[in-house]
Amino acid sequence: MADVPKYYAAERIGTLFYPDVAGIAEEAAAAGLKPASEDRDKVHLLIIDMQVDFCHEQGSLYVPGAKDDIRRLIEFIHRHAGRITDITCSLDSHVPFQIFHPAWWTDADGAHPEPFTIITREDVDHGRWRPLFEPAWSKEYVRRLEEQSKKQLLIWPYHVPMGGVGHALDPELWSAVFWHSVARRTQPRWWSKGSVPRTEHYSVVQPEIPVPDDPHGGRSVDFLEMLYSKDYVLLAGEAESHCVLETVTDLVKEFERHPEMRERLYILRDCMSPVPHPDIDFHAIAVEAFKEYEQRGVHFINSTDPLPF
Repeated sequence: MADVPKYYAAERIGTLFYPDVAGIAEEAAAAGLKPASEDRDKVHLLIIDMQVDFCHEQGSLYVPGAKDDIRRLIEFIHRHAGRITDITCSLDSHVPFQIFHPAWWTDADGAHPEPFTIITREDVDHGRWRPLFEPAWSKEYVRRLEEQSKKQLLIWPYHVPMGGVGHALDPELWSAVFWHSVARRTQPRWWSKGSVPRTEHYSVVQPEIPVPDDPHGGRSVDFLEMLYSKDYVLLAGEAESHCVLETVTDLVKEFERHPEMRERLYILRDCMSPVPHPDIDFHAIAVEAFKEYEQRGVHFINSTDPLPF
């Protein structure tokens, strides 16, 4: 176990600042941790979408509880730095005109839907909401979403815009990932998802509805191959109810062909929180799904538990 690095300041979580990159690198080099290449077991940490817009109170889609989730995760990284081989951070990455953004849709009077509006197939069929882009695809999308994914299209506030401040990882968490990388001599991965305008993309594995003619519109084969190369996978992130849940759901389905992989998957349940909604209990939906996945071999642990492997 590494000592808590001097750079770490829990009170900065949820704020914007410039990390002392050179200082962090110097501390990491002096930490005395063995290179990750010497690990007997390859332990991978997957951090899902712990970005400014989700994790800061001023973010456009703030998830209450995210700051404490980040604190627990950073402290987990410090405690287990000598066991964590490498880290992947997924980054939800959006452009202004996407099928789940207000600007894609309008009503008969030209008004855009408010965030958290649900657009149903019936709404589109009866003209209550009209797509301004890709009309044929948009109508087909809501139909397929309801039939295949058993859900409806939810309009989100503009969030995690590519190139914007809200797209960045929380700076204190970024500092921990950078520190771990230098201390263990291992490259972190930054996995972008969600920039295909014609589909939602909660899961790191694949979008809600595939877009075959877009190179980023299908199953993330490279990502899955990377996971298959690991002995253990730890997973944390935001939001529990959406990008975490959808990623875990896809992994459980993917690992049906390789059931031993479900036994290698460990979810840090105290390092994630749900999106609040006035009418939908997203947390309850996630908890119910996680109960099923636990019965199928996936492990759920707290960040303060000893690593069980």
